[in-house]
Amino acid sequence: MKMEFGLHLTQQQKLVMTQQMQLSVKILQMSAYELNQYIDKEILENPVIDFQCNESNKEAFDYKNLIKYFEYNRNTYVNENNGEEKISPFNFITLKKTLKESLKEQLLYLNTDENMKKICVYVIESLDERGYLGSTVDEIASELGVSVQKTEKAISIVQGFEPCGVAARDIKECLKIQLKNKGIIDDKIYFIVDNCLEYLANNKYAQMAKKLNITTKKAQEYGDIIKSLEPKPSRGFYNGEETKYIVPDAYINKIGDEYYIIMNDDIIPKLNINSKYKQIINSSKTEYDDEIVDYVKNKINSAIFLIKSIEHRKNTLYTVLQEIIKIQKDYFDYGSSYLKPMTLKDISDAIGIHESTVSRAIKDKYIRTNNTTIKIKDLFTAGIYSRNGGESISRTSVKGMIEDIINKEDKRKPLSDEKISRILKEKNMNISRRTVTKYREELGIVSSSKRRRY
Repeated sequence: MKMEFGLHLTQQQKLVMTQQMQLSVKILQMSAYELNQYIDKEILENPVIDFQCNESNKEAFDYKNLIKYFEYNRNTYVNENNGEEKISPFNFITLKKTLKESLKEQLLYLNTDENMKKICVYVIESLDERGYLGSTVDEIASELGVSVQKTEKAISIVQGFEPCGVAARDIKECLKIQLKNKGIIDDKIYFIVDNCLEYLANNKYAQMAKKLNITTKKAQEYGDIIKSLEPKPSRGFYNGEETKYIVPDAYINKIGDEYYIIMNDDIIPKLNINSKYKQIINSSKTEYDDEIVDYVKNKINSAIFLIKSIEHRKNTLYTVLQEIIKIQKDYFDYGSSYLKPMTLKDISDAIGIHESTVSRAIKDKYIRTNNTTIKIKDLFTAGIYSRNGGESISRTSVKGMIEDIINKEDKRKPLSDEKISRILKEKNMNISRRTVTKYREELGIVSSSKRRRY
């Protein structure tokens, strides 16, 4: 084998993203919440950045103005300028409270001896994430070295706390505690809880009625009562997960026959460069060390690029929304049934930017329109073509039609998926039964057998 060494000159094209380009892309795809978090971090790390809260947010930071409203036993205050009564901002200050914390607070007001309170605390700490008691009476009594009677009393005490149904050993006990709390003493409903929950889950009221020797309608009435109960007592309490609040990036408002986009500038503070640092780089070099001047220049360049990137994010989203409104005017006028098929490519071709840029611009972003906050991404949907190959319609529109058909059906004789498919075909939409079933399940609507009312 002959081996040769040599130098060869080749030319190739490569796209190399600079650090600034990467930052610009990163900011473009940030949600309003993420952008605020990022800006807070930059303000702390970059001393040349000045920030100013928007007018609508000033009151939230004006502590002297806010503290005068802090009056005990008052839920409202009067605005001194116009005399109007407003809700006190302190009404919205809440603490995250877990189920166990709530139960322990209720225990503080219990008139019983400290020993019993300690057993109750142990019972509370033994609850699982649903609010159920996973340990048996014997296990708790053995672990604490107390009598079974005292343990049973402690469990009974905790079961008397709010939310009703807490500290139950299983779902049956949880439901029965709630029934007793409501003053319901009918033996048949307790029999259903003990023996017929599977029938109830599947709306098999006829089998349930036969078992109890009652009418199907009466069985359904019992079922409605049981379904109104809470099978998970811990629902609504803080479980350790952070709540992310949805903040719209823009408002779509209709004025006359036209829709206008109002960007939500209140979501982020207004950033600018501190004038003192501008003086440093504009002054003669003899006044400051070169190292200081270079440091300030770098920080100012970073701040300017951040401000430009935020503005670019805003302008790109505005341009995308303008095109969305052109395509989806019927949706904004009449609702989800009129949502047209629309893809990222449709928008990118119309405004002359890459599909990936459109995707980043709408990522995790919301708009507020018609008293509803919606995710922009949900307005994008592929088309389903009608039977004769005519105008395409969106999946969302089809789902809306299916939901509307089900809402208008006779609940005594609910429509099967096959029947719904035939109704849609009569409207010139070739939607198969399997597709109807898929969309119905995605809408969270149960089958016809479970929708039937007696």
